[in-house]
Amino acid sequence: MSGLLSDSVNQLSFFSADTDAPDVRDLGGLLAAQGQAAAAADRARVSVVVDAQWRAEAIAELIEEAGLAAELTRSDEGSPLVRTASVPELLALATDWTKGAVKAVPAGWIPGPRALRAWTLAAGHTEADGERFVLGLDPHAPDTHAVLAQSLMRAGIAPTLMGTRGGHPGLRVVGHRRLQRLVENVGQPPDRPEARGAWPRV
Repeated sequence: MSGLLSDSVNQLSFFSADTDAPDVRDLGGLLAAQGQAAAAADRARVSVVVDAQWRAEAIAELIEEAGLAAELTRSDEGSPLVRTASVPELLALATDWTKGAVKAVPAGWIPGPRALRAWTLAAGHTEADGERFVLGLDPHAPDTHAVLAQSLMRAGIAPTLMGTRGGHPGLRVVGHRRLQRLVENVGQPPDRPEARGAWPRV
């Protein structure tokens, strides 16, 4: 009986992103990656350019789950781009993630499960050996990199900061326990074949 109870508890808590209530603050995960927030008057929008259409479609679903409209389009370079409408509900998020005119991580920010999922959707990838996972960072916001490493550590997933000089910056997650915690937070991959190969696994 105790074994059945344990299995049931593990199953219920296994995918935190699937059980947490959606919130517009989840979109902070896009800003931890290469996403951008733009505020004007009493409104703001969040947008992110990604490297694959499945990512854009899955992010659009996450945005809609948070109660906002999502638009799928293309960047000037032809890459998939997804963005919200400019709405008052995102003004606080945009303000929190901006210092002066540049992106900045809010003080004490700890990514919750759905923010981690958004970050993974925007810029997560498995390295060739399948035993390491990288959450990409914004190459145009280098001052956020070390702070985001601390944010991820506070979420219980200690990363290694990589690629800060001329490479593709990211936070590398290595080790069974750390990967397990990441998987438990971000939930299952989107139901698309391309997503499964880019998703964290243990």
